[in-house]
Amino acid sequence: MFTILILLTVVIFISATQVTKQDKRFVSYIVDTKKQDLKLYWKDNNSQNFKSLENLKVWLEKKNKTLVFAMNAGMYKKDYSPQGLYIENKKSLSVIDTSNGNGNFYLKPNGIFYITNKNIPNICITEKFKNYNIKYATQSGPMLLINGEIHSGFKENSTNLNIRNGVGILETGKVVFAMSKEEINFYDFANYFKTLGCKNALYLDGFVSRTYLPSQDWIQIDGNFGVIIGVTK
Repeated sequence: MFTILILLTVVIFISATQVTKQDKRFVSYIVDTKKQDLKLYWKDNNSQNFKSLENLKVWLEKKNKTLVFAMNAGMYKKDYSPQGLYIENKKSLSVIDTSNGNGNFYLKPNGIFYITNKNIPNICITEKFKNYNIKYATQSGPMLLINGEIHSGFKENSTNLNIRNGVGILETGKVVFAMSKEEINFYDFANYFKTLGCKNALYLDGFVSRTYLPSQDWIQIDGNFGVIIGVTK
Protein backbone atom coordinates (compact mmCIF):
# COMPACT_ATOMS: atom_id res chain seq x y z
CA MET A 1 0.00 0.00 0.00
CA PHE A 2 2.82 2.38 0.88
CA THR A 3 4.45 1.74 -2.51
CA ILE A 4 1.17 2.44 -4.30
CA LEU A 5 0.79 5.73 -2.46
CA ILE A 6 4.31 6.75 -3.48
CA LEU A 7 3.57 5.91 -7.11
CA LEU A 8 0.32 7.85 -7.00
CA THR A 9 2.13 10.83 -5.51
CA VAL A 10 4.73 10.71 -8.27
CA VAL A 11 2.05 10.51 -10.97
CA ILE A 12 0.15 13.45 -9.48
CA PHE A 13 3.36 15.46 -9.19
CA ILE A 14 4.30 14.76 -12.82
CA SER A 15 0.79 15.64 -14.02
CA ALA A 16 0.80 18.89 -12.06
CA THR A 17 4.22 19.73 -13.46
CA GLN A 18 3.02 19.14 -17.01
CA VAL A 19 -0.01 21.34 -16.48
CA THR A 20 2.13 24.08 -14.97
CA LYS A 21 4.58 23.85 -17.84
CA GLN A 22 1.76 24.11 -20.35
CA ASP A 23 0.21 27.06 -18.55
CA LYS A 24 3.45 28.97 -18.90
CA ARG A 25 2.85 29.18 -22.65
CA PHE A 26 -0.16 31.39 -22.03
CA VAL A 27 -1.27 34.49 -20.23
CA SER A 28 -4.85 34.03 -19.11
CA TYR A 29 -7.45 35.86 -17.06
CA ILE A 30 -10.78 34.69 -15.65
CA VAL A 31 -13.68 37.13 -15.41
CA ASP A 32 -16.89 36.83 -13.41
CA THR A 33 -19.22 38.99 -15.48
CA LYS A 34 -21.76 39.14 -12.67
CA LYS A 35 -19.27 40.76 -10.32
CA GLN A 36 -16.73 42.47 -12.59
CA ASP A 37 -17.16 45.30 -15.04
CA LEU A 38 -16.37 43.82 -18.47
CA LYS A 39 -17.10 45.91 -21.54
CA LEU A 40 -16.26 46.11 -25.22
CA TYR A 41 -14.71 49.35 -26.47
CA TRP A 42 -14.26 50.70 -29.97
CA LYS A 43 -14.42 54.50 -30.08
CA ASP A 44 -14.07 57.34 -27.57
CA ASN A 45 -16.44 60.26 -26.99
CA ASN A 46 -15.07 61.98 -30.09
CA SER A 47 -15.79 58.93 -32.27
CA GLN A 48 -12.08 58.19 -32.57
CA ASN A 49 -10.93 54.57 -32.52
CA PHE A 50 -8.97 53.66 -29.42
CA LYS A 51 -6.70 51.35 -31.46
CA SER A 52 -4.16 50.74 -28.69
CA LEU A 53 -4.58 49.46 -25.15
CA GLU A 54 -2.68 52.50 -23.92
CA ASN A 55 -5.19 54.88 -25.46
CA LEU A 56 -8.02 53.01 -23.76
CA LYS A 57 -6.16 52.98 -20.44
CA VAL A 58 -5.54 56.74 -20.51
CA TRP A 59 -9.14 57.46 -21.53
CA LEU A 60 -10.48 55.37 -18.66
CA GLU A 61 -8.17 56.99 -16.14
CA LYS A 62 -9.64 60.36 -17.06
CA LYS A 63 -12.96 58.87 -16.01
CA ASN A 64 -11.44 57.73 -12.70
CA LYS A 65 -11.46 54.10 -13.71
CA THR A 66 -8.57 51.66 -13.49
CA LEU A 67 -7.97 49.19 -16.28
CA VAL A 68 -7.13 45.80 -14.76
CA PHE A 69 -7.28 43.72 -17.94
CA ALA A 70 -7.50 44.40 -21.66
CA MET A 71 -7.16 42.45 -24.89
CA ASN A 72 -8.05 42.98 -28.53
CA ALA A 73 -11.54 41.61 -29.12
CA GLY A 74 -11.73 40.37 -32.68
CA MET A 75 -10.84 41.03 -36.28
CA TYR A 76 -11.29 44.29 -38.11
CA LYS A 77 -11.44 45.79 -41.59
CA LYS A 78 -8.94 48.16 -43.20
CA ASP A 79 -10.72 51.14 -41.62
CA TYR A 80 -10.48 49.42 -38.19
CA SER A 81 -14.22 48.81 -38.05
CA PRO A 82 -15.30 45.44 -36.62
CA GLN A 83 -15.49 42.52 -39.00
CA GLY A 84 -18.89 40.96 -38.49
CA LEU A 85 -21.33 41.53 -35.67
CA TYR A 86 -20.49 44.09 -33.03
CA ILE A 87 -22.84 45.22 -30.26
CA GLU A 88 -21.78 47.79 -27.69
CA ASN A 89 -23.94 48.84 -24.78
CA LYS A 90 -27.05 47.29 -26.42
CA LYS A 91 -26.42 49.10 -29.74
CA SER A 92 -25.67 47.11 -32.89
CA LEU A 93 -22.82 48.98 -34.59
CA SER A 94 -21.81 46.34 -37.16
CA VAL A 95 -24.02 43.69 -38.75
CA ILE A 96 -23.54 39.94 -38.55
CA ASP A 97 -21.50 38.34 -41.33
CA THR A 98 -22.72 34.91 -42.49
CA SER A 99 -20.99 34.97 -45.87
CA ASN A 100 -18.13 32.79 -47.07
CA GLY A 101 -14.61 34.02 -47.74
CA ASN A 102 -10.91 33.50 -47.17
CA GLY A 103 -8.92 33.85 -43.97
CA ASN A 104 -9.36 32.75 -40.38
CA PHE A 105 -12.62 34.64 -39.89
CA TYR A 106 -14.28 32.48 -42.54
CA LEU A 107 -12.89 29.15 -41.33
CA LYS A 108 -16.37 27.88 -40.56
CA PRO A 109 -17.90 27.51 -38.18
CA ASN A 110 -17.04 30.91 -36.80
CA GLY A 111 -18.81 32.32 -33.80
CA ILE A 112 -19.91 35.08 -31.50
CA PHE A 113 -18.93 35.92 -27.93
CA TYR A 114 -21.66 37.87 -26.20
CA ILE A 115 -22.95 39.07 -22.85
CA THR A 116 -26.67 39.39 -22.14
CA ASN A 117 -28.40 42.25 -20.37
CA LYS A 118 -28.29 40.06 -17.24
CA ASN A 119 -24.48 39.84 -17.55
CA ILE A 120 -24.51 36.20 -18.61
CA PRO A 121 -21.65 35.37 -21.02
CA ASN A 122 -21.93 32.89 -23.85
CA ILE A 123 -20.27 31.72 -27.06
CA CYS A 124 -22.15 30.18 -29.96
CA ILE A 125 -21.61 29.45 -33.61
CA THR A 126 -22.78 32.35 -35.77
CA GLU A 127 -25.80 30.58 -37.25
CA LYS A 128 -27.26 29.90 -33.79
CA PHE A 129 -26.99 33.46 -32.50
CA LYS A 130 -30.25 35.16 -31.46
CA ASN A 131 -30.00 38.92 -31.26
CA TYR A 132 -32.17 39.82 -28.30
CA ASN A 133 -31.37 41.06 -24.80
CA ILE A 134 -27.71 41.45 -25.75
CA LYS A 135 -25.47 44.03 -24.10
CA TYR A 136 -22.16 43.26 -25.82
CA ALA A 137 -21.20 41.01 -28.71
CA THR A 138 -18.25 40.46 -31.02
CA GLN A 139 -18.05 38.05 -33.94
CA SER A 140 -14.85 36.29 -34.91
CA GLY A 141 -13.57 33.00 -36.15
CA PRO A 142 -12.90 30.24 -36.21
CA MET A 143 -14.54 28.58 -33.25
CA LEU A 144 -11.89 26.79 -31.21
CA LEU A 145 -14.18 24.45 -29.31
CA ILE A 146 -17.71 23.41 -30.23
CA ASN A 147 -19.61 21.52 -27.53
CA GLY A 148 -16.34 20.29 -26.07
CA GLU A 149 -14.83 19.19 -29.37
CA ILE A 150 -11.87 20.79 -31.10
CA HIS A 151 -12.69 22.40 -34.46
CA SER A 152 -12.52 19.65 -37.09
CA GLY A 153 -10.39 21.82 -39.37
CA PHE A 154 -7.47 21.91 -36.92
CA LYS A 155 -4.61 19.45 -37.28
CA GLU A 156 -2.27 18.16 -34.59
CA ASN A 157 1.37 19.09 -35.15
CA SER A 158 0.37 21.73 -37.68
CA THR A 159 3.21 24.07 -38.65
CA ASN A 160 0.80 26.99 -38.96
CA LEU A 161 2.21 28.83 -35.95
CA ASN A 162 1.33 32.27 -34.67
CA ILE A 163 0.60 34.29 -31.56
CA ARG A 164 -3.10 33.78 -30.86
CA ASN A 165 -5.71 35.05 -28.45
CA GLY A 166 -9.20 33.82 -27.69
CA VAL A 167 -12.05 33.47 -25.23
CA GLY A 168 -13.82 30.52 -23.64
CA ILE A 169 -16.66 29.86 -21.22
CA LEU A 170 -15.76 27.79 -18.16
CA GLU A 171 -18.06 25.24 -16.54
CA THR A 172 -18.61 27.74 -13.72
CA GLY A 173 -20.11 30.20 -16.20
CA LYS A 174 -17.13 32.52 -15.91
CA VAL A 175 -15.17 33.76 -18.92
CA VAL A 176 -11.53 32.93 -19.56
CA PHE A 177 -9.42 35.01 -21.92
CA ALA A 178 -6.07 33.66 -23.08
CA MET A 179 -3.19 34.67 -25.31
CA SER A 180 -0.21 32.55 -26.23
CA LYS A 181 3.15 33.93 -25.19
CA GLU A 182 4.77 32.09 -28.07
CA GLU A 183 3.72 31.03 -31.55
CA ILE A 184 1.30 28.12 -31.44
CA ASN A 185 -0.96 26.24 -33.85
CA PHE A 186 -4.75 26.26 -33.74
CA TYR A 187 -5.04 22.70 -32.42
CA ASP A 188 -2.83 23.30 -29.38
CA PHE A 189 -4.50 26.62 -28.68
CA ALA A 190 -7.96 25.04 -28.78
CA ASN A 191 -6.75 22.17 -26.62
CA TYR A 192 -5.62 24.62 -23.96
CA PHE A 193 -9.20 25.85 -23.56
CA LYS A 194 -10.36 22.23 -23.49
CA THR A 195 -7.97 21.38 -20.64
CA LEU A 196 -9.47 24.29 -18.69
CA GLY A 197 -12.89 22.66 -18.99
CA CYS A 198 -14.41 24.95 -21.62
CA LYS A 199 -17.13 23.55 -23.85
CA ASN A 200 -17.09 26.44 -26.29
CA ALA A 201 -14.25 28.78 -27.15
CA LEU A 202 -13.65 31.35 -29.87
CA TYR A 203 -10.52 32.55 -31.62
CA LEU A 204 -10.18 36.34 -31.57
CA ASP A 205 -7.04 37.19 -33.57
CA GLY A 206 -3.41 36.40 -34.27
CA PHE A 207 -0.06 38.16 -34.55
CA VAL A 208 -1.54 41.61 -33.78
CA SER A 209 -2.80 40.36 -30.40
CA ARG A 210 -1.92 42.17 -27.22
CA THR A 211 -2.82 41.69 -23.56
CA TYR A 212 -2.62 44.09 -20.64
CA LEU A 213 -2.62 42.27 -17.30
CA PRO A 214 -0.46 44.05 -14.70
CA SER A 215 -1.47 41.63 -11.92
CA GLN A 216 0.58 38.99 -13.75
CA ASP A 217 3.35 41.39 -14.80
CA TRP A 218 2.20 41.14 -18.41
CA ILE A 219 1.98 44.68 -19.74
CA GLN A 220 1.45 45.30 -23.44
CA ILE A 221 -0.10 48.69 -24.02
CA ASP A 222 0.60 49.14 -27.72
CA GLY A 223 -1.46 47.80 -30.59
CA ASN A 224 -3.29 49.05 -33.63
CA PHE A 225 -6.57 47.24 -33.90
CA GLY A 226 -10.35 47.62 -33.73
CA VAL A 227 -12.47 46.50 -30.79
CA ILE A 228 -10.99 46.01 -27.31
CA ILE A 229 -12.17 43.99 -24.31
CA GLY A 230 -11.60 45.75 -21.03
CA VAL A 231 -12.21 45.05 -17.35
CA THR A 232 -12.15 48.01 -14.95
CA LYS A 233 -12.52 48.73 -11.29
